[in-house]
Order: sequence, then C-alpha cells, then structure tokens
Amino acid sequence: MENCMTGNLTRLCGNVNGRPVFSHYGRSRKFYVFPLSVPRLSGAEDVINIVCGEEQLKALEPDSSTMLKVTGELRSYNNKSGVGNRLLIFVYANEMTLCEAAPENLISLRGTLCKRPVLRTTPLGREICDILIAVNRPFGRSDYLPCISWGQNAREAARWSIGDMIELEGRVQSRNYVKSAEGRQVCKTAFEVSSSSVRRTEPDSALKI
Repeated sequence: MENCMTGNLTRLCGNVNGRPVFSHYGRSRKFYVFPLSVPRLSGAEDVINIVCGEEQLKALEPDSSTMLKVTGELRSYNNKSGVGNRLLIFVYANEMTLCEAAPENLISLRGTLCKRPVLRTTPLGREICDILIAVNRPFGRSDYLPCISWGQNAREAARWSIGDMIELEGRVQSRNYVKSAEGRQVCKTAFEVSSSSVRRTEPDSALKI
C-alpha cells in the first residue's frame, strides 16, 4: 500500500449495509452517512460508518447490493447532543468506487499518545492494552482515536508515556456491548482500531503501509 503522508489512511472494501442519511453541512457541501459491512476471517463482521459528500453518492448510487471500496481517513467527533456515544468514530471517504474485490479492512495511523495506556486481561486470559492517540489533520484539528494492542505489543505499549509518537497498522473494528442506563440495559456499539503492529517512533519518522 502507498505511503501514508498524512498519518491517517484507511482502506475498506465491503457491502453497503443501509441507506445513506443526511449527516451535516460543511464548507457549502452536503454530507451523508451510511454503514459499510466488512467480514472478518472469523465469520464475524465489522459495520463501519462512512461519511461522504453528496456528489460522491450521486456518482455511484450505492444500495444494499453494492460492494464498495472506500479510501479515506478515520475521524472522530465529540458528540455534545446527549444522544448516542460521546465520541463518534467514522471513516471520512476521500474516494469511493464500486468493486468486486475481496473484503478488505486496513488502517495506518501515526499520532501522539494523549492518555496513559491501560493494560488489562480479558476473561479468556489475553493481555490487551487500551491506547488513545491524537492524529493531526488540516486546519489545526486532531482526531482522537481509540486503539488496542495485544500480547507482547500490549505489554510494550503499557510502558509508553503521554506525548510519545506512535505508529500502528491494523483494522477498524466495531464491537457491540450492553450498558446500564437509567435502570435498563442498552445495546451500544464501540469503534476502535485493533492493531496488528504498533511501535513508538521519532516525531519525524515516515510511516508506510
């Protein structure tokens, strides 16, 4: 895959899993959001929200039978509405094309560790480390992206400090969980990057994927 000069590169190939709905206006453009389903080798699937411009939708007219390739950036939005998750994670589509290729879910990130890593053990006894990194984007903004690493990578990440520069590769995953809210059980979905490789690096290092 090509060099990632921005520090944020996502490439997905999957099936459109719902109708596009209006998301927001930005810079005189109308944006829509729709879910893209990408199967895993295990048979499970990740359902990832894609945000794109109205002109991209009109050019492709995707529906539930469409296999779509999306290249873009993983982004975050601080939801202050009080409805849904506080941190919204989605892929901003720079390019979308129809395809008949095999499912694909690849991401490459380069950012700054902005929260102390948390090492924990799953109920099945696997070591996992929660990492939050800030990835710069144009106009002075940053995306705050939750990531996880496993095993030896998790133990290594647990020793890092806030402010360290991190590079990682992996996939975007969705994870359903149940949360208690106002005395009732609510099903929610969390999004994170599951890293296959992660390392601490120098600030001026280039990232390849």
